[in-house]
Amino acid sequence: MSHAPLVELIRDGLVEGVHHGSAVVLAPDGSTRFAAGDVDTPMYPRSTAKPLQATAMARLGLRLSPAGFAIAAASHSGEPMHLDAALEVLDGRSPDLLGNPADFPFDPAERDSWIAAGRAPARLAHNCSGKHAAMLATCELNGWATDGYLDPAHPLQRAIAATFEDLTGRGIARVAVDGCGAPLFATTLRGLATAVSKIATAAPGTPEGLVADGIRRHPELVGGNRRDVTAVMRAVPGLIAKDGFEAVQVAALPDGTAIAVKIADGGDRARYPVLAALLGLGGVAVPPGPDNLRFTLSVGSTV
Repeated sequence: MSHAPLVELIRDGLVEGVHHGSAVVLAPDGSTRFAAGDVDTPMYPRSTAKPLQATAMARLGLRLSPAGFAIAAASHSGEPMHLDAALEVLDGRSPDLLGNPADFPFDPAERDSWIAAGRAPARLAHNCSGKHAAMLATCELNGWATDGYLDPAHPLQRAIAATFEDLTGRGIARVAVDGCGAPLFATTLRGLATAVSKIATAAPGTPEGLVADGIRRHPELVGGNRRDVTAVMRAVPGLIAKDGFEAVQVAALPDGTAIAVKIADGGDRARYPVLAALLGLGGVAVPPGPDNLRFTLSVGSTV
């Protein structure tokens, strides 16, 4: 990807550092409201793909509570409420069946408490356990083997890939393995924004609508009580948002305005200021982030 300068770090009026990246804002009709960097070259969406994966499972007949769909689309912090929600989706199945690695909770405070209590890493505590619990449930619902459910050739993953292509409007450029062991499908930032717009504007009761409703009702499950992705959804009525490792971010308003961001260096420091600035372009006011980080419209950008 050919990234552009997006965020400047300012110290006493001088630019001390610059974060490069790419970002796109799509209007409700799908036209480009803003673009910077390279929004049409394939990249890995990381966990911003989870709402798309949850939609695929809903299309396969999975029916969960709103909290269940929220945790299925989550990169959760490992707070007790997250573990309880993942157990609800497991519905009596053993957490040992989860295909994600064992881990400590993602949130530093929760991780410290976990370790202080002498607890070992656990599959349930991994930030992707909700998604994997939903994958197990979807396999059992459709009569598919749960062994090997992370293989890209498994019927579940083939169905998720088909939904991913349908929502993004693009073919999958490359298949890799995400940090949790699930297949990771490469697409473009424009494709990601297109997909989250469809989810955000879906009619109630549709598969996409079930996922959007869960995210809106339970932003605390999608991230956590000390996470910016949860804070921004609490601040903006109707917003759905998802962050991902390597500084990827998507968000969409109820009218279909959609944002997708990738920070080149993979650092989270610049991700939220870009999101806040792009929401501001759409007339949505949210806290801008640290005072010394400034969003800059890049050369070649369109507004």
